[in-house]
Amino acid sequence: MKNNIYLLAFMAASTLGLATSCSSDFLDEKLTTQYSTDHFKTQSGLDELSVGTYQKLKFQFNYTWGIKAFNWGVDEFTDANNSGPDYNNYGETLNSTNTEVNSPIWDNYFSGIESANTMIANIPQYYNKSDANYNTRLGEGYFFRGFYYYRLVQQYGGVPLKLQPSAGVETYFTRASEDACFAQIISDLEQAYNLLPTKQDGTGKITKWAAAHFLASVHLARASELYSSWNKDYVSSDLEAVIKYGKEVVTACPICSNYVDLWNYTKANDVNEKVSEVVLAAQFSDDQNTWGRYGNQMHLYYPAVYQDMSGTKRDISGDREFCYARSTNYTMDVFDRVNDSRFWKSFVTCYGCNSSSDAPAWNAAAIAAGVCPSGAAANAKRFVGGQVATKYIVNNAGDNRYVKYGTAEADVLKNGVLDATHTFVRYFKDEKNSWLDAHGNEGYYGAQKRFVALSKFRDGYRIAIASQFGTRDAIIARSAEDALMVAEAYIRQGESHYDDALTYINMLRDRAGYASGEDRAVNVDGGQAYKNNAYCKDKGGGYSADGAIFSSENTYYESNNVSATTESTKSAMHLNSVSDVYNSVVDSPIYQALGCTTNAQKMLCFLLDERTRELCGESLRWYDLARTKTLEARWNAFNDGSVRGVGKFDAAKHYYRPIPQTFLNSITKANGVSLSDDEKQVLQNPGY
Repeated sequence: MKNNIYLLAFMAASTLGLATSCSSDFLDEKLTTQYSTDHFKTQSGLDELSVGTYQKLKFQFNYTWGIKAFNWGVDEFTDANNSGPDYNNYGETLNSTNTEVNSPIWDNYFSGIESANTMIANIPQYYNKSDANYNTRLGEGYFFRGFYYYRLVQQYGGVPLKLQPSAGVETYFTRASEDACFAQIISDLEQAYNLLPTKQDGTGKITKWAAAHFLASVHLARASELYSSWNKDYVSSDLEAVIKYGKEVVTACPICSNYVDLWNYTKANDVNEKVSEVVLAAQFSDDQNTWGRYGNQMHLYYPAVYQDMSGTKRDISGDREFCYARSTNYTMDVFDRVNDSRFWKSFVTCYGCNSSSDAPAWNAAAIAAGVCPSGAAANAKRFVGGQVATKYIVNNAGDNRYVKYGTAEADVLKNGVLDATHTFVRYFKDEKNSWLDAHGNEGYYGAQKRFVALSKFRDGYRIAIASQFGTRDAIIARSAEDALMVAEAYIRQGESHYDDALTYINMLRDRAGYASGEDRAVNVDGGQAYKNNAYCKDKGGGYSADGAIFSSENTYYESNNVSATTESTKSAMHLNSVSDVYNSVVDSPIYQALGCTTNAQKMLCFLLDERTRELCGESLRWYDLARTKTLEARWNAFNDGSVRGVGKFDAAKHYYRPIPQTFLNSITKANGVSLSDDEKQVLQNPGY
């Protein structure tokens, strides 16, 4: 399929793509020869088409569009060592000719829709209706079409509604309204909800609860501010639907008892990827036959750079640092970092030494200056393999323990003594709190490669240090989000329903608190999978005899400057009344930064903050802020791309992405005549 054809010629013969026969692994992708359209008029062909269409679920996690379109230009993350004047800074290069992001999104989701159309059209004709899989296959077709259209509408608004499979080249298309698109998406997902089973054999298969999750999501979206010019007749019933479907998913897919269970990745296809909370995940593995062109690449984009620090070199456990997404001050400060375990179970703050020979040594001049620890000897290593080499101190303004020392990037005095490790601190002595200005020696647009990095996608089970192909499943939906969607629906229903909202928010906050006896100083993330990795064990690769970049330590106690304890923090996390929301010590500075003064404004702001605390980095944020029309305010307040002078958010333009120019150049009027520039502009989103 040529990239410049888009949805014009998605003939059924090309929709199979990576579809394959099922083996022991549900999503085995051993590439088969392409079939004629007649193959999809057989039961076996439709089974294979279903498997092939599942592969499109992987697309969002395949390449840089997974960061740029979904998690750049928001409050949680800004661009990092790889800069983003287009999607992060809303610069001029975010336009209709952008082929790195826009074209693949348009292409892949319409390709998935074409496959779904073939399933929906052919299954009733050619699939044995008495077969136990009949309803499931048809339900999958409706789910895929609804899901892929939802992804398109989230980015572009109204798009062409194409509901029949192509029989040849098609060039005449018109954009449907957002209203019509939402109606079709809801109709498709309702069909899926009614047809799909509550459970399927094999991890990763779509169930009734996946349809329910996205019905809740779509109804919540339609009831949101982005569509206020036309959604008034739907809002009340939409919010009731969110509550209905969201509650069903929370009941059917129980939330894990410990937040870390979601990220405790030890090897491919292990128990961590089968927890009850995951409603739908794109299936990846260590089987190279399943990788396709890109594989799961999300592990590449969140790491801070570590390999250029003395005593550390790149290894499998630390990931390959493409370094695209840098956590913001908002992301650090939106957490109660003393009581909320989700912060420490989502971010990495310690890196191990894996190259003792390159580790820094104590300097004679520093010893003479009296700033070195007692017993430090000139030329002796400051740390060695198995010890922490680099640490990030996540402190607040007003912490006077730390000052910069000398010219080395990460030399820091703590209470007058030189830290042995490379140390990065958010706030040095006497520095004032700031969302956007540079402070400390972490990465705020002066040093973009040093920052507290998200650990949710870390992958120590790859086949080689340089491999871009990740092995972890990628979560698309989990029931914790359903709890938050139910809470948001209650908030939108008004003040009399706020207590109902707290019930569902507390499901997550109660889990987020530390349990009695829990060790707060331990780090668990997917980097640990190197310990089970045959590449490391059998070939001596991936980590050195000195140790690994992965560290089981964090800086909880040093960052918070508190004494060791194993007392529960669950009561501190629990919301006892709406007053706890209105007067939240953590959220009040955010209310102030965003100008939230009314109770309703504070409740929705708190809900969006809670979505960060629970779902940070999980490819949801751009659309959450777009649909609530809080993107402009939050980008300006918390993303340092707003102060670099290389772009500006335009509310009349940037709540939608540009329709790809290659699509507009390829379509025609009904008579086959190409569109004029003015006619193309009518189909384009405003401002592009």
